[in-house]
Amino acid sequence: MFLKTITFAGAFALLGSTAIAGCGISGGNVSVLSNDFPAIQAVTSAAAACAGDGVTVETNLTKDHKDIMVAALTANPAQYSSVVVSNSTLVTLMNDGLVRPLDEMVAKHGAALSKSQLITVNGKVMAVAFMANAQHLFSRTDVLEAAGVDGIPATYEDVLAAAEKIRASGLMDYPVALNTKAGWNLAEEFVNMYMGTGADFFKSGTAEAAVNNENGVATLEMLKSLVAYSNPDYLTYDSNATQAEWEAGNLALATMWGSRGSAVLDDEGSTAEVVSGTVLSAAPTWGNDARPASTLWWDGIAISTNASDEDAEATFVAMMNGISSDVVKANNDAAVWLDGAYMPSPASAGVSSTAAGGAAPYPMLPFMGALHTALGAEITDFLQGSESAKQALADVEAAYTAAAKEQGFLK
Repeated sequence: MFLKTITFAGAFALLGSTAIAGCGISGGNVSVLSNDFPAIQAVTSAAAACAGDGVTVETNLTKDHKDIMVAALTANPAQYSSVVVSNSTLVTLMNDGLVRPLDEMVAKHGAALSKSQLITVNGKVMAVAFMANAQHLFSRTDVLEAAGVDGIPATYEDVLAAAEKIRASGLMDYPVALNTKAGWNLAEEFVNMYMGTGADFFKSGTAEAAVNNENGVATLEMLKSLVAYSNPDYLTYDSNATQAEWEAGNLALATMWGSRGSAVLDDEGSTAEVVSGTVLSAAPTWGNDARPASTLWWDGIAISTNASDEDAEATFVAMMNGISSDVVKANNDAAVWLDGAYMPSPASAGVSSTAAGGAAPYPMLPFMGALHTALGAEITDFLQGSESAKQALADVEAAYTAAAKEQGFLK
């Protein structure tokens, strides 16, 4: 079944909100599964402040959350009463009926929320968004200047030209990094780059994949050109590894998540030289310059279907405390918060510029996850030179088709 249009309007506008005064929970168990980065650490820490008076709050922040969430929420009762979700993970959980509508809880406890934060699917609120995110370009302006590069690259063709100058100058052998760890991360880099062509992933009105085409081939070739300037271990690079390499001063150009911006620009884990030379800008365009080669994301709160009603309500209230205006003010630079208390900062410049440039949201289609998985499994052979781009994409479509049939999206 196709999901209808999903409402998420005005995500990058300043949204009105007020702090929630006290948790006011009389009972219930709160357990939260999420990714692990500074903004979510702030949210879950504030939610944990609701513990006491018969209320327990437990959190599991792990980069492996996507791998365990389905099994954890399939249990009855669910292992977690809430999962911090995004465009893609919400759809995955909804496919299996593992998260519940939030309309009643929003009406009762969500007076501080803007309508733009309510992720509405088929007329029901299924998640509450609290931050926006996107992958975009991080540049070392001091290294670019030393290599004779004029300005920050605006296209991926410019990135390649700059990388060649940096390598030729002897400044760095491997000046470029993307989050190209085999699996989900590598697939996301393909999705970002393919989105930059303006092409669709599926044949119109169907769940039939349509990436084995000239746009798909060009996307793979661009990725291969970029990783030629990356460390030979690029298939192990996730967000943590890329950030560590940046802070160590080993990179001049990288595509990273905007949520890493505050950690990169702070005075911890790096040097004054790296921090002062780092500039965050929009995701580059490429090819026909259709739009920035990135996807817009949101992170938000979903509540488990298989949690008790008491636990579900306690969890919702605790998480509203976690995303209150007080939390945003105290952690302003940790994210692009979807709250009126948020003040744009240098750390948010890349996400804001990417959105303003016309980047599109990650496709919230029930079968996109199957294609994402197939991409992560099948395109490494091309990057490593063991098969052609057309063959890799044929393998992607074959793997996707098998999964889509198994899941009932294709006959």
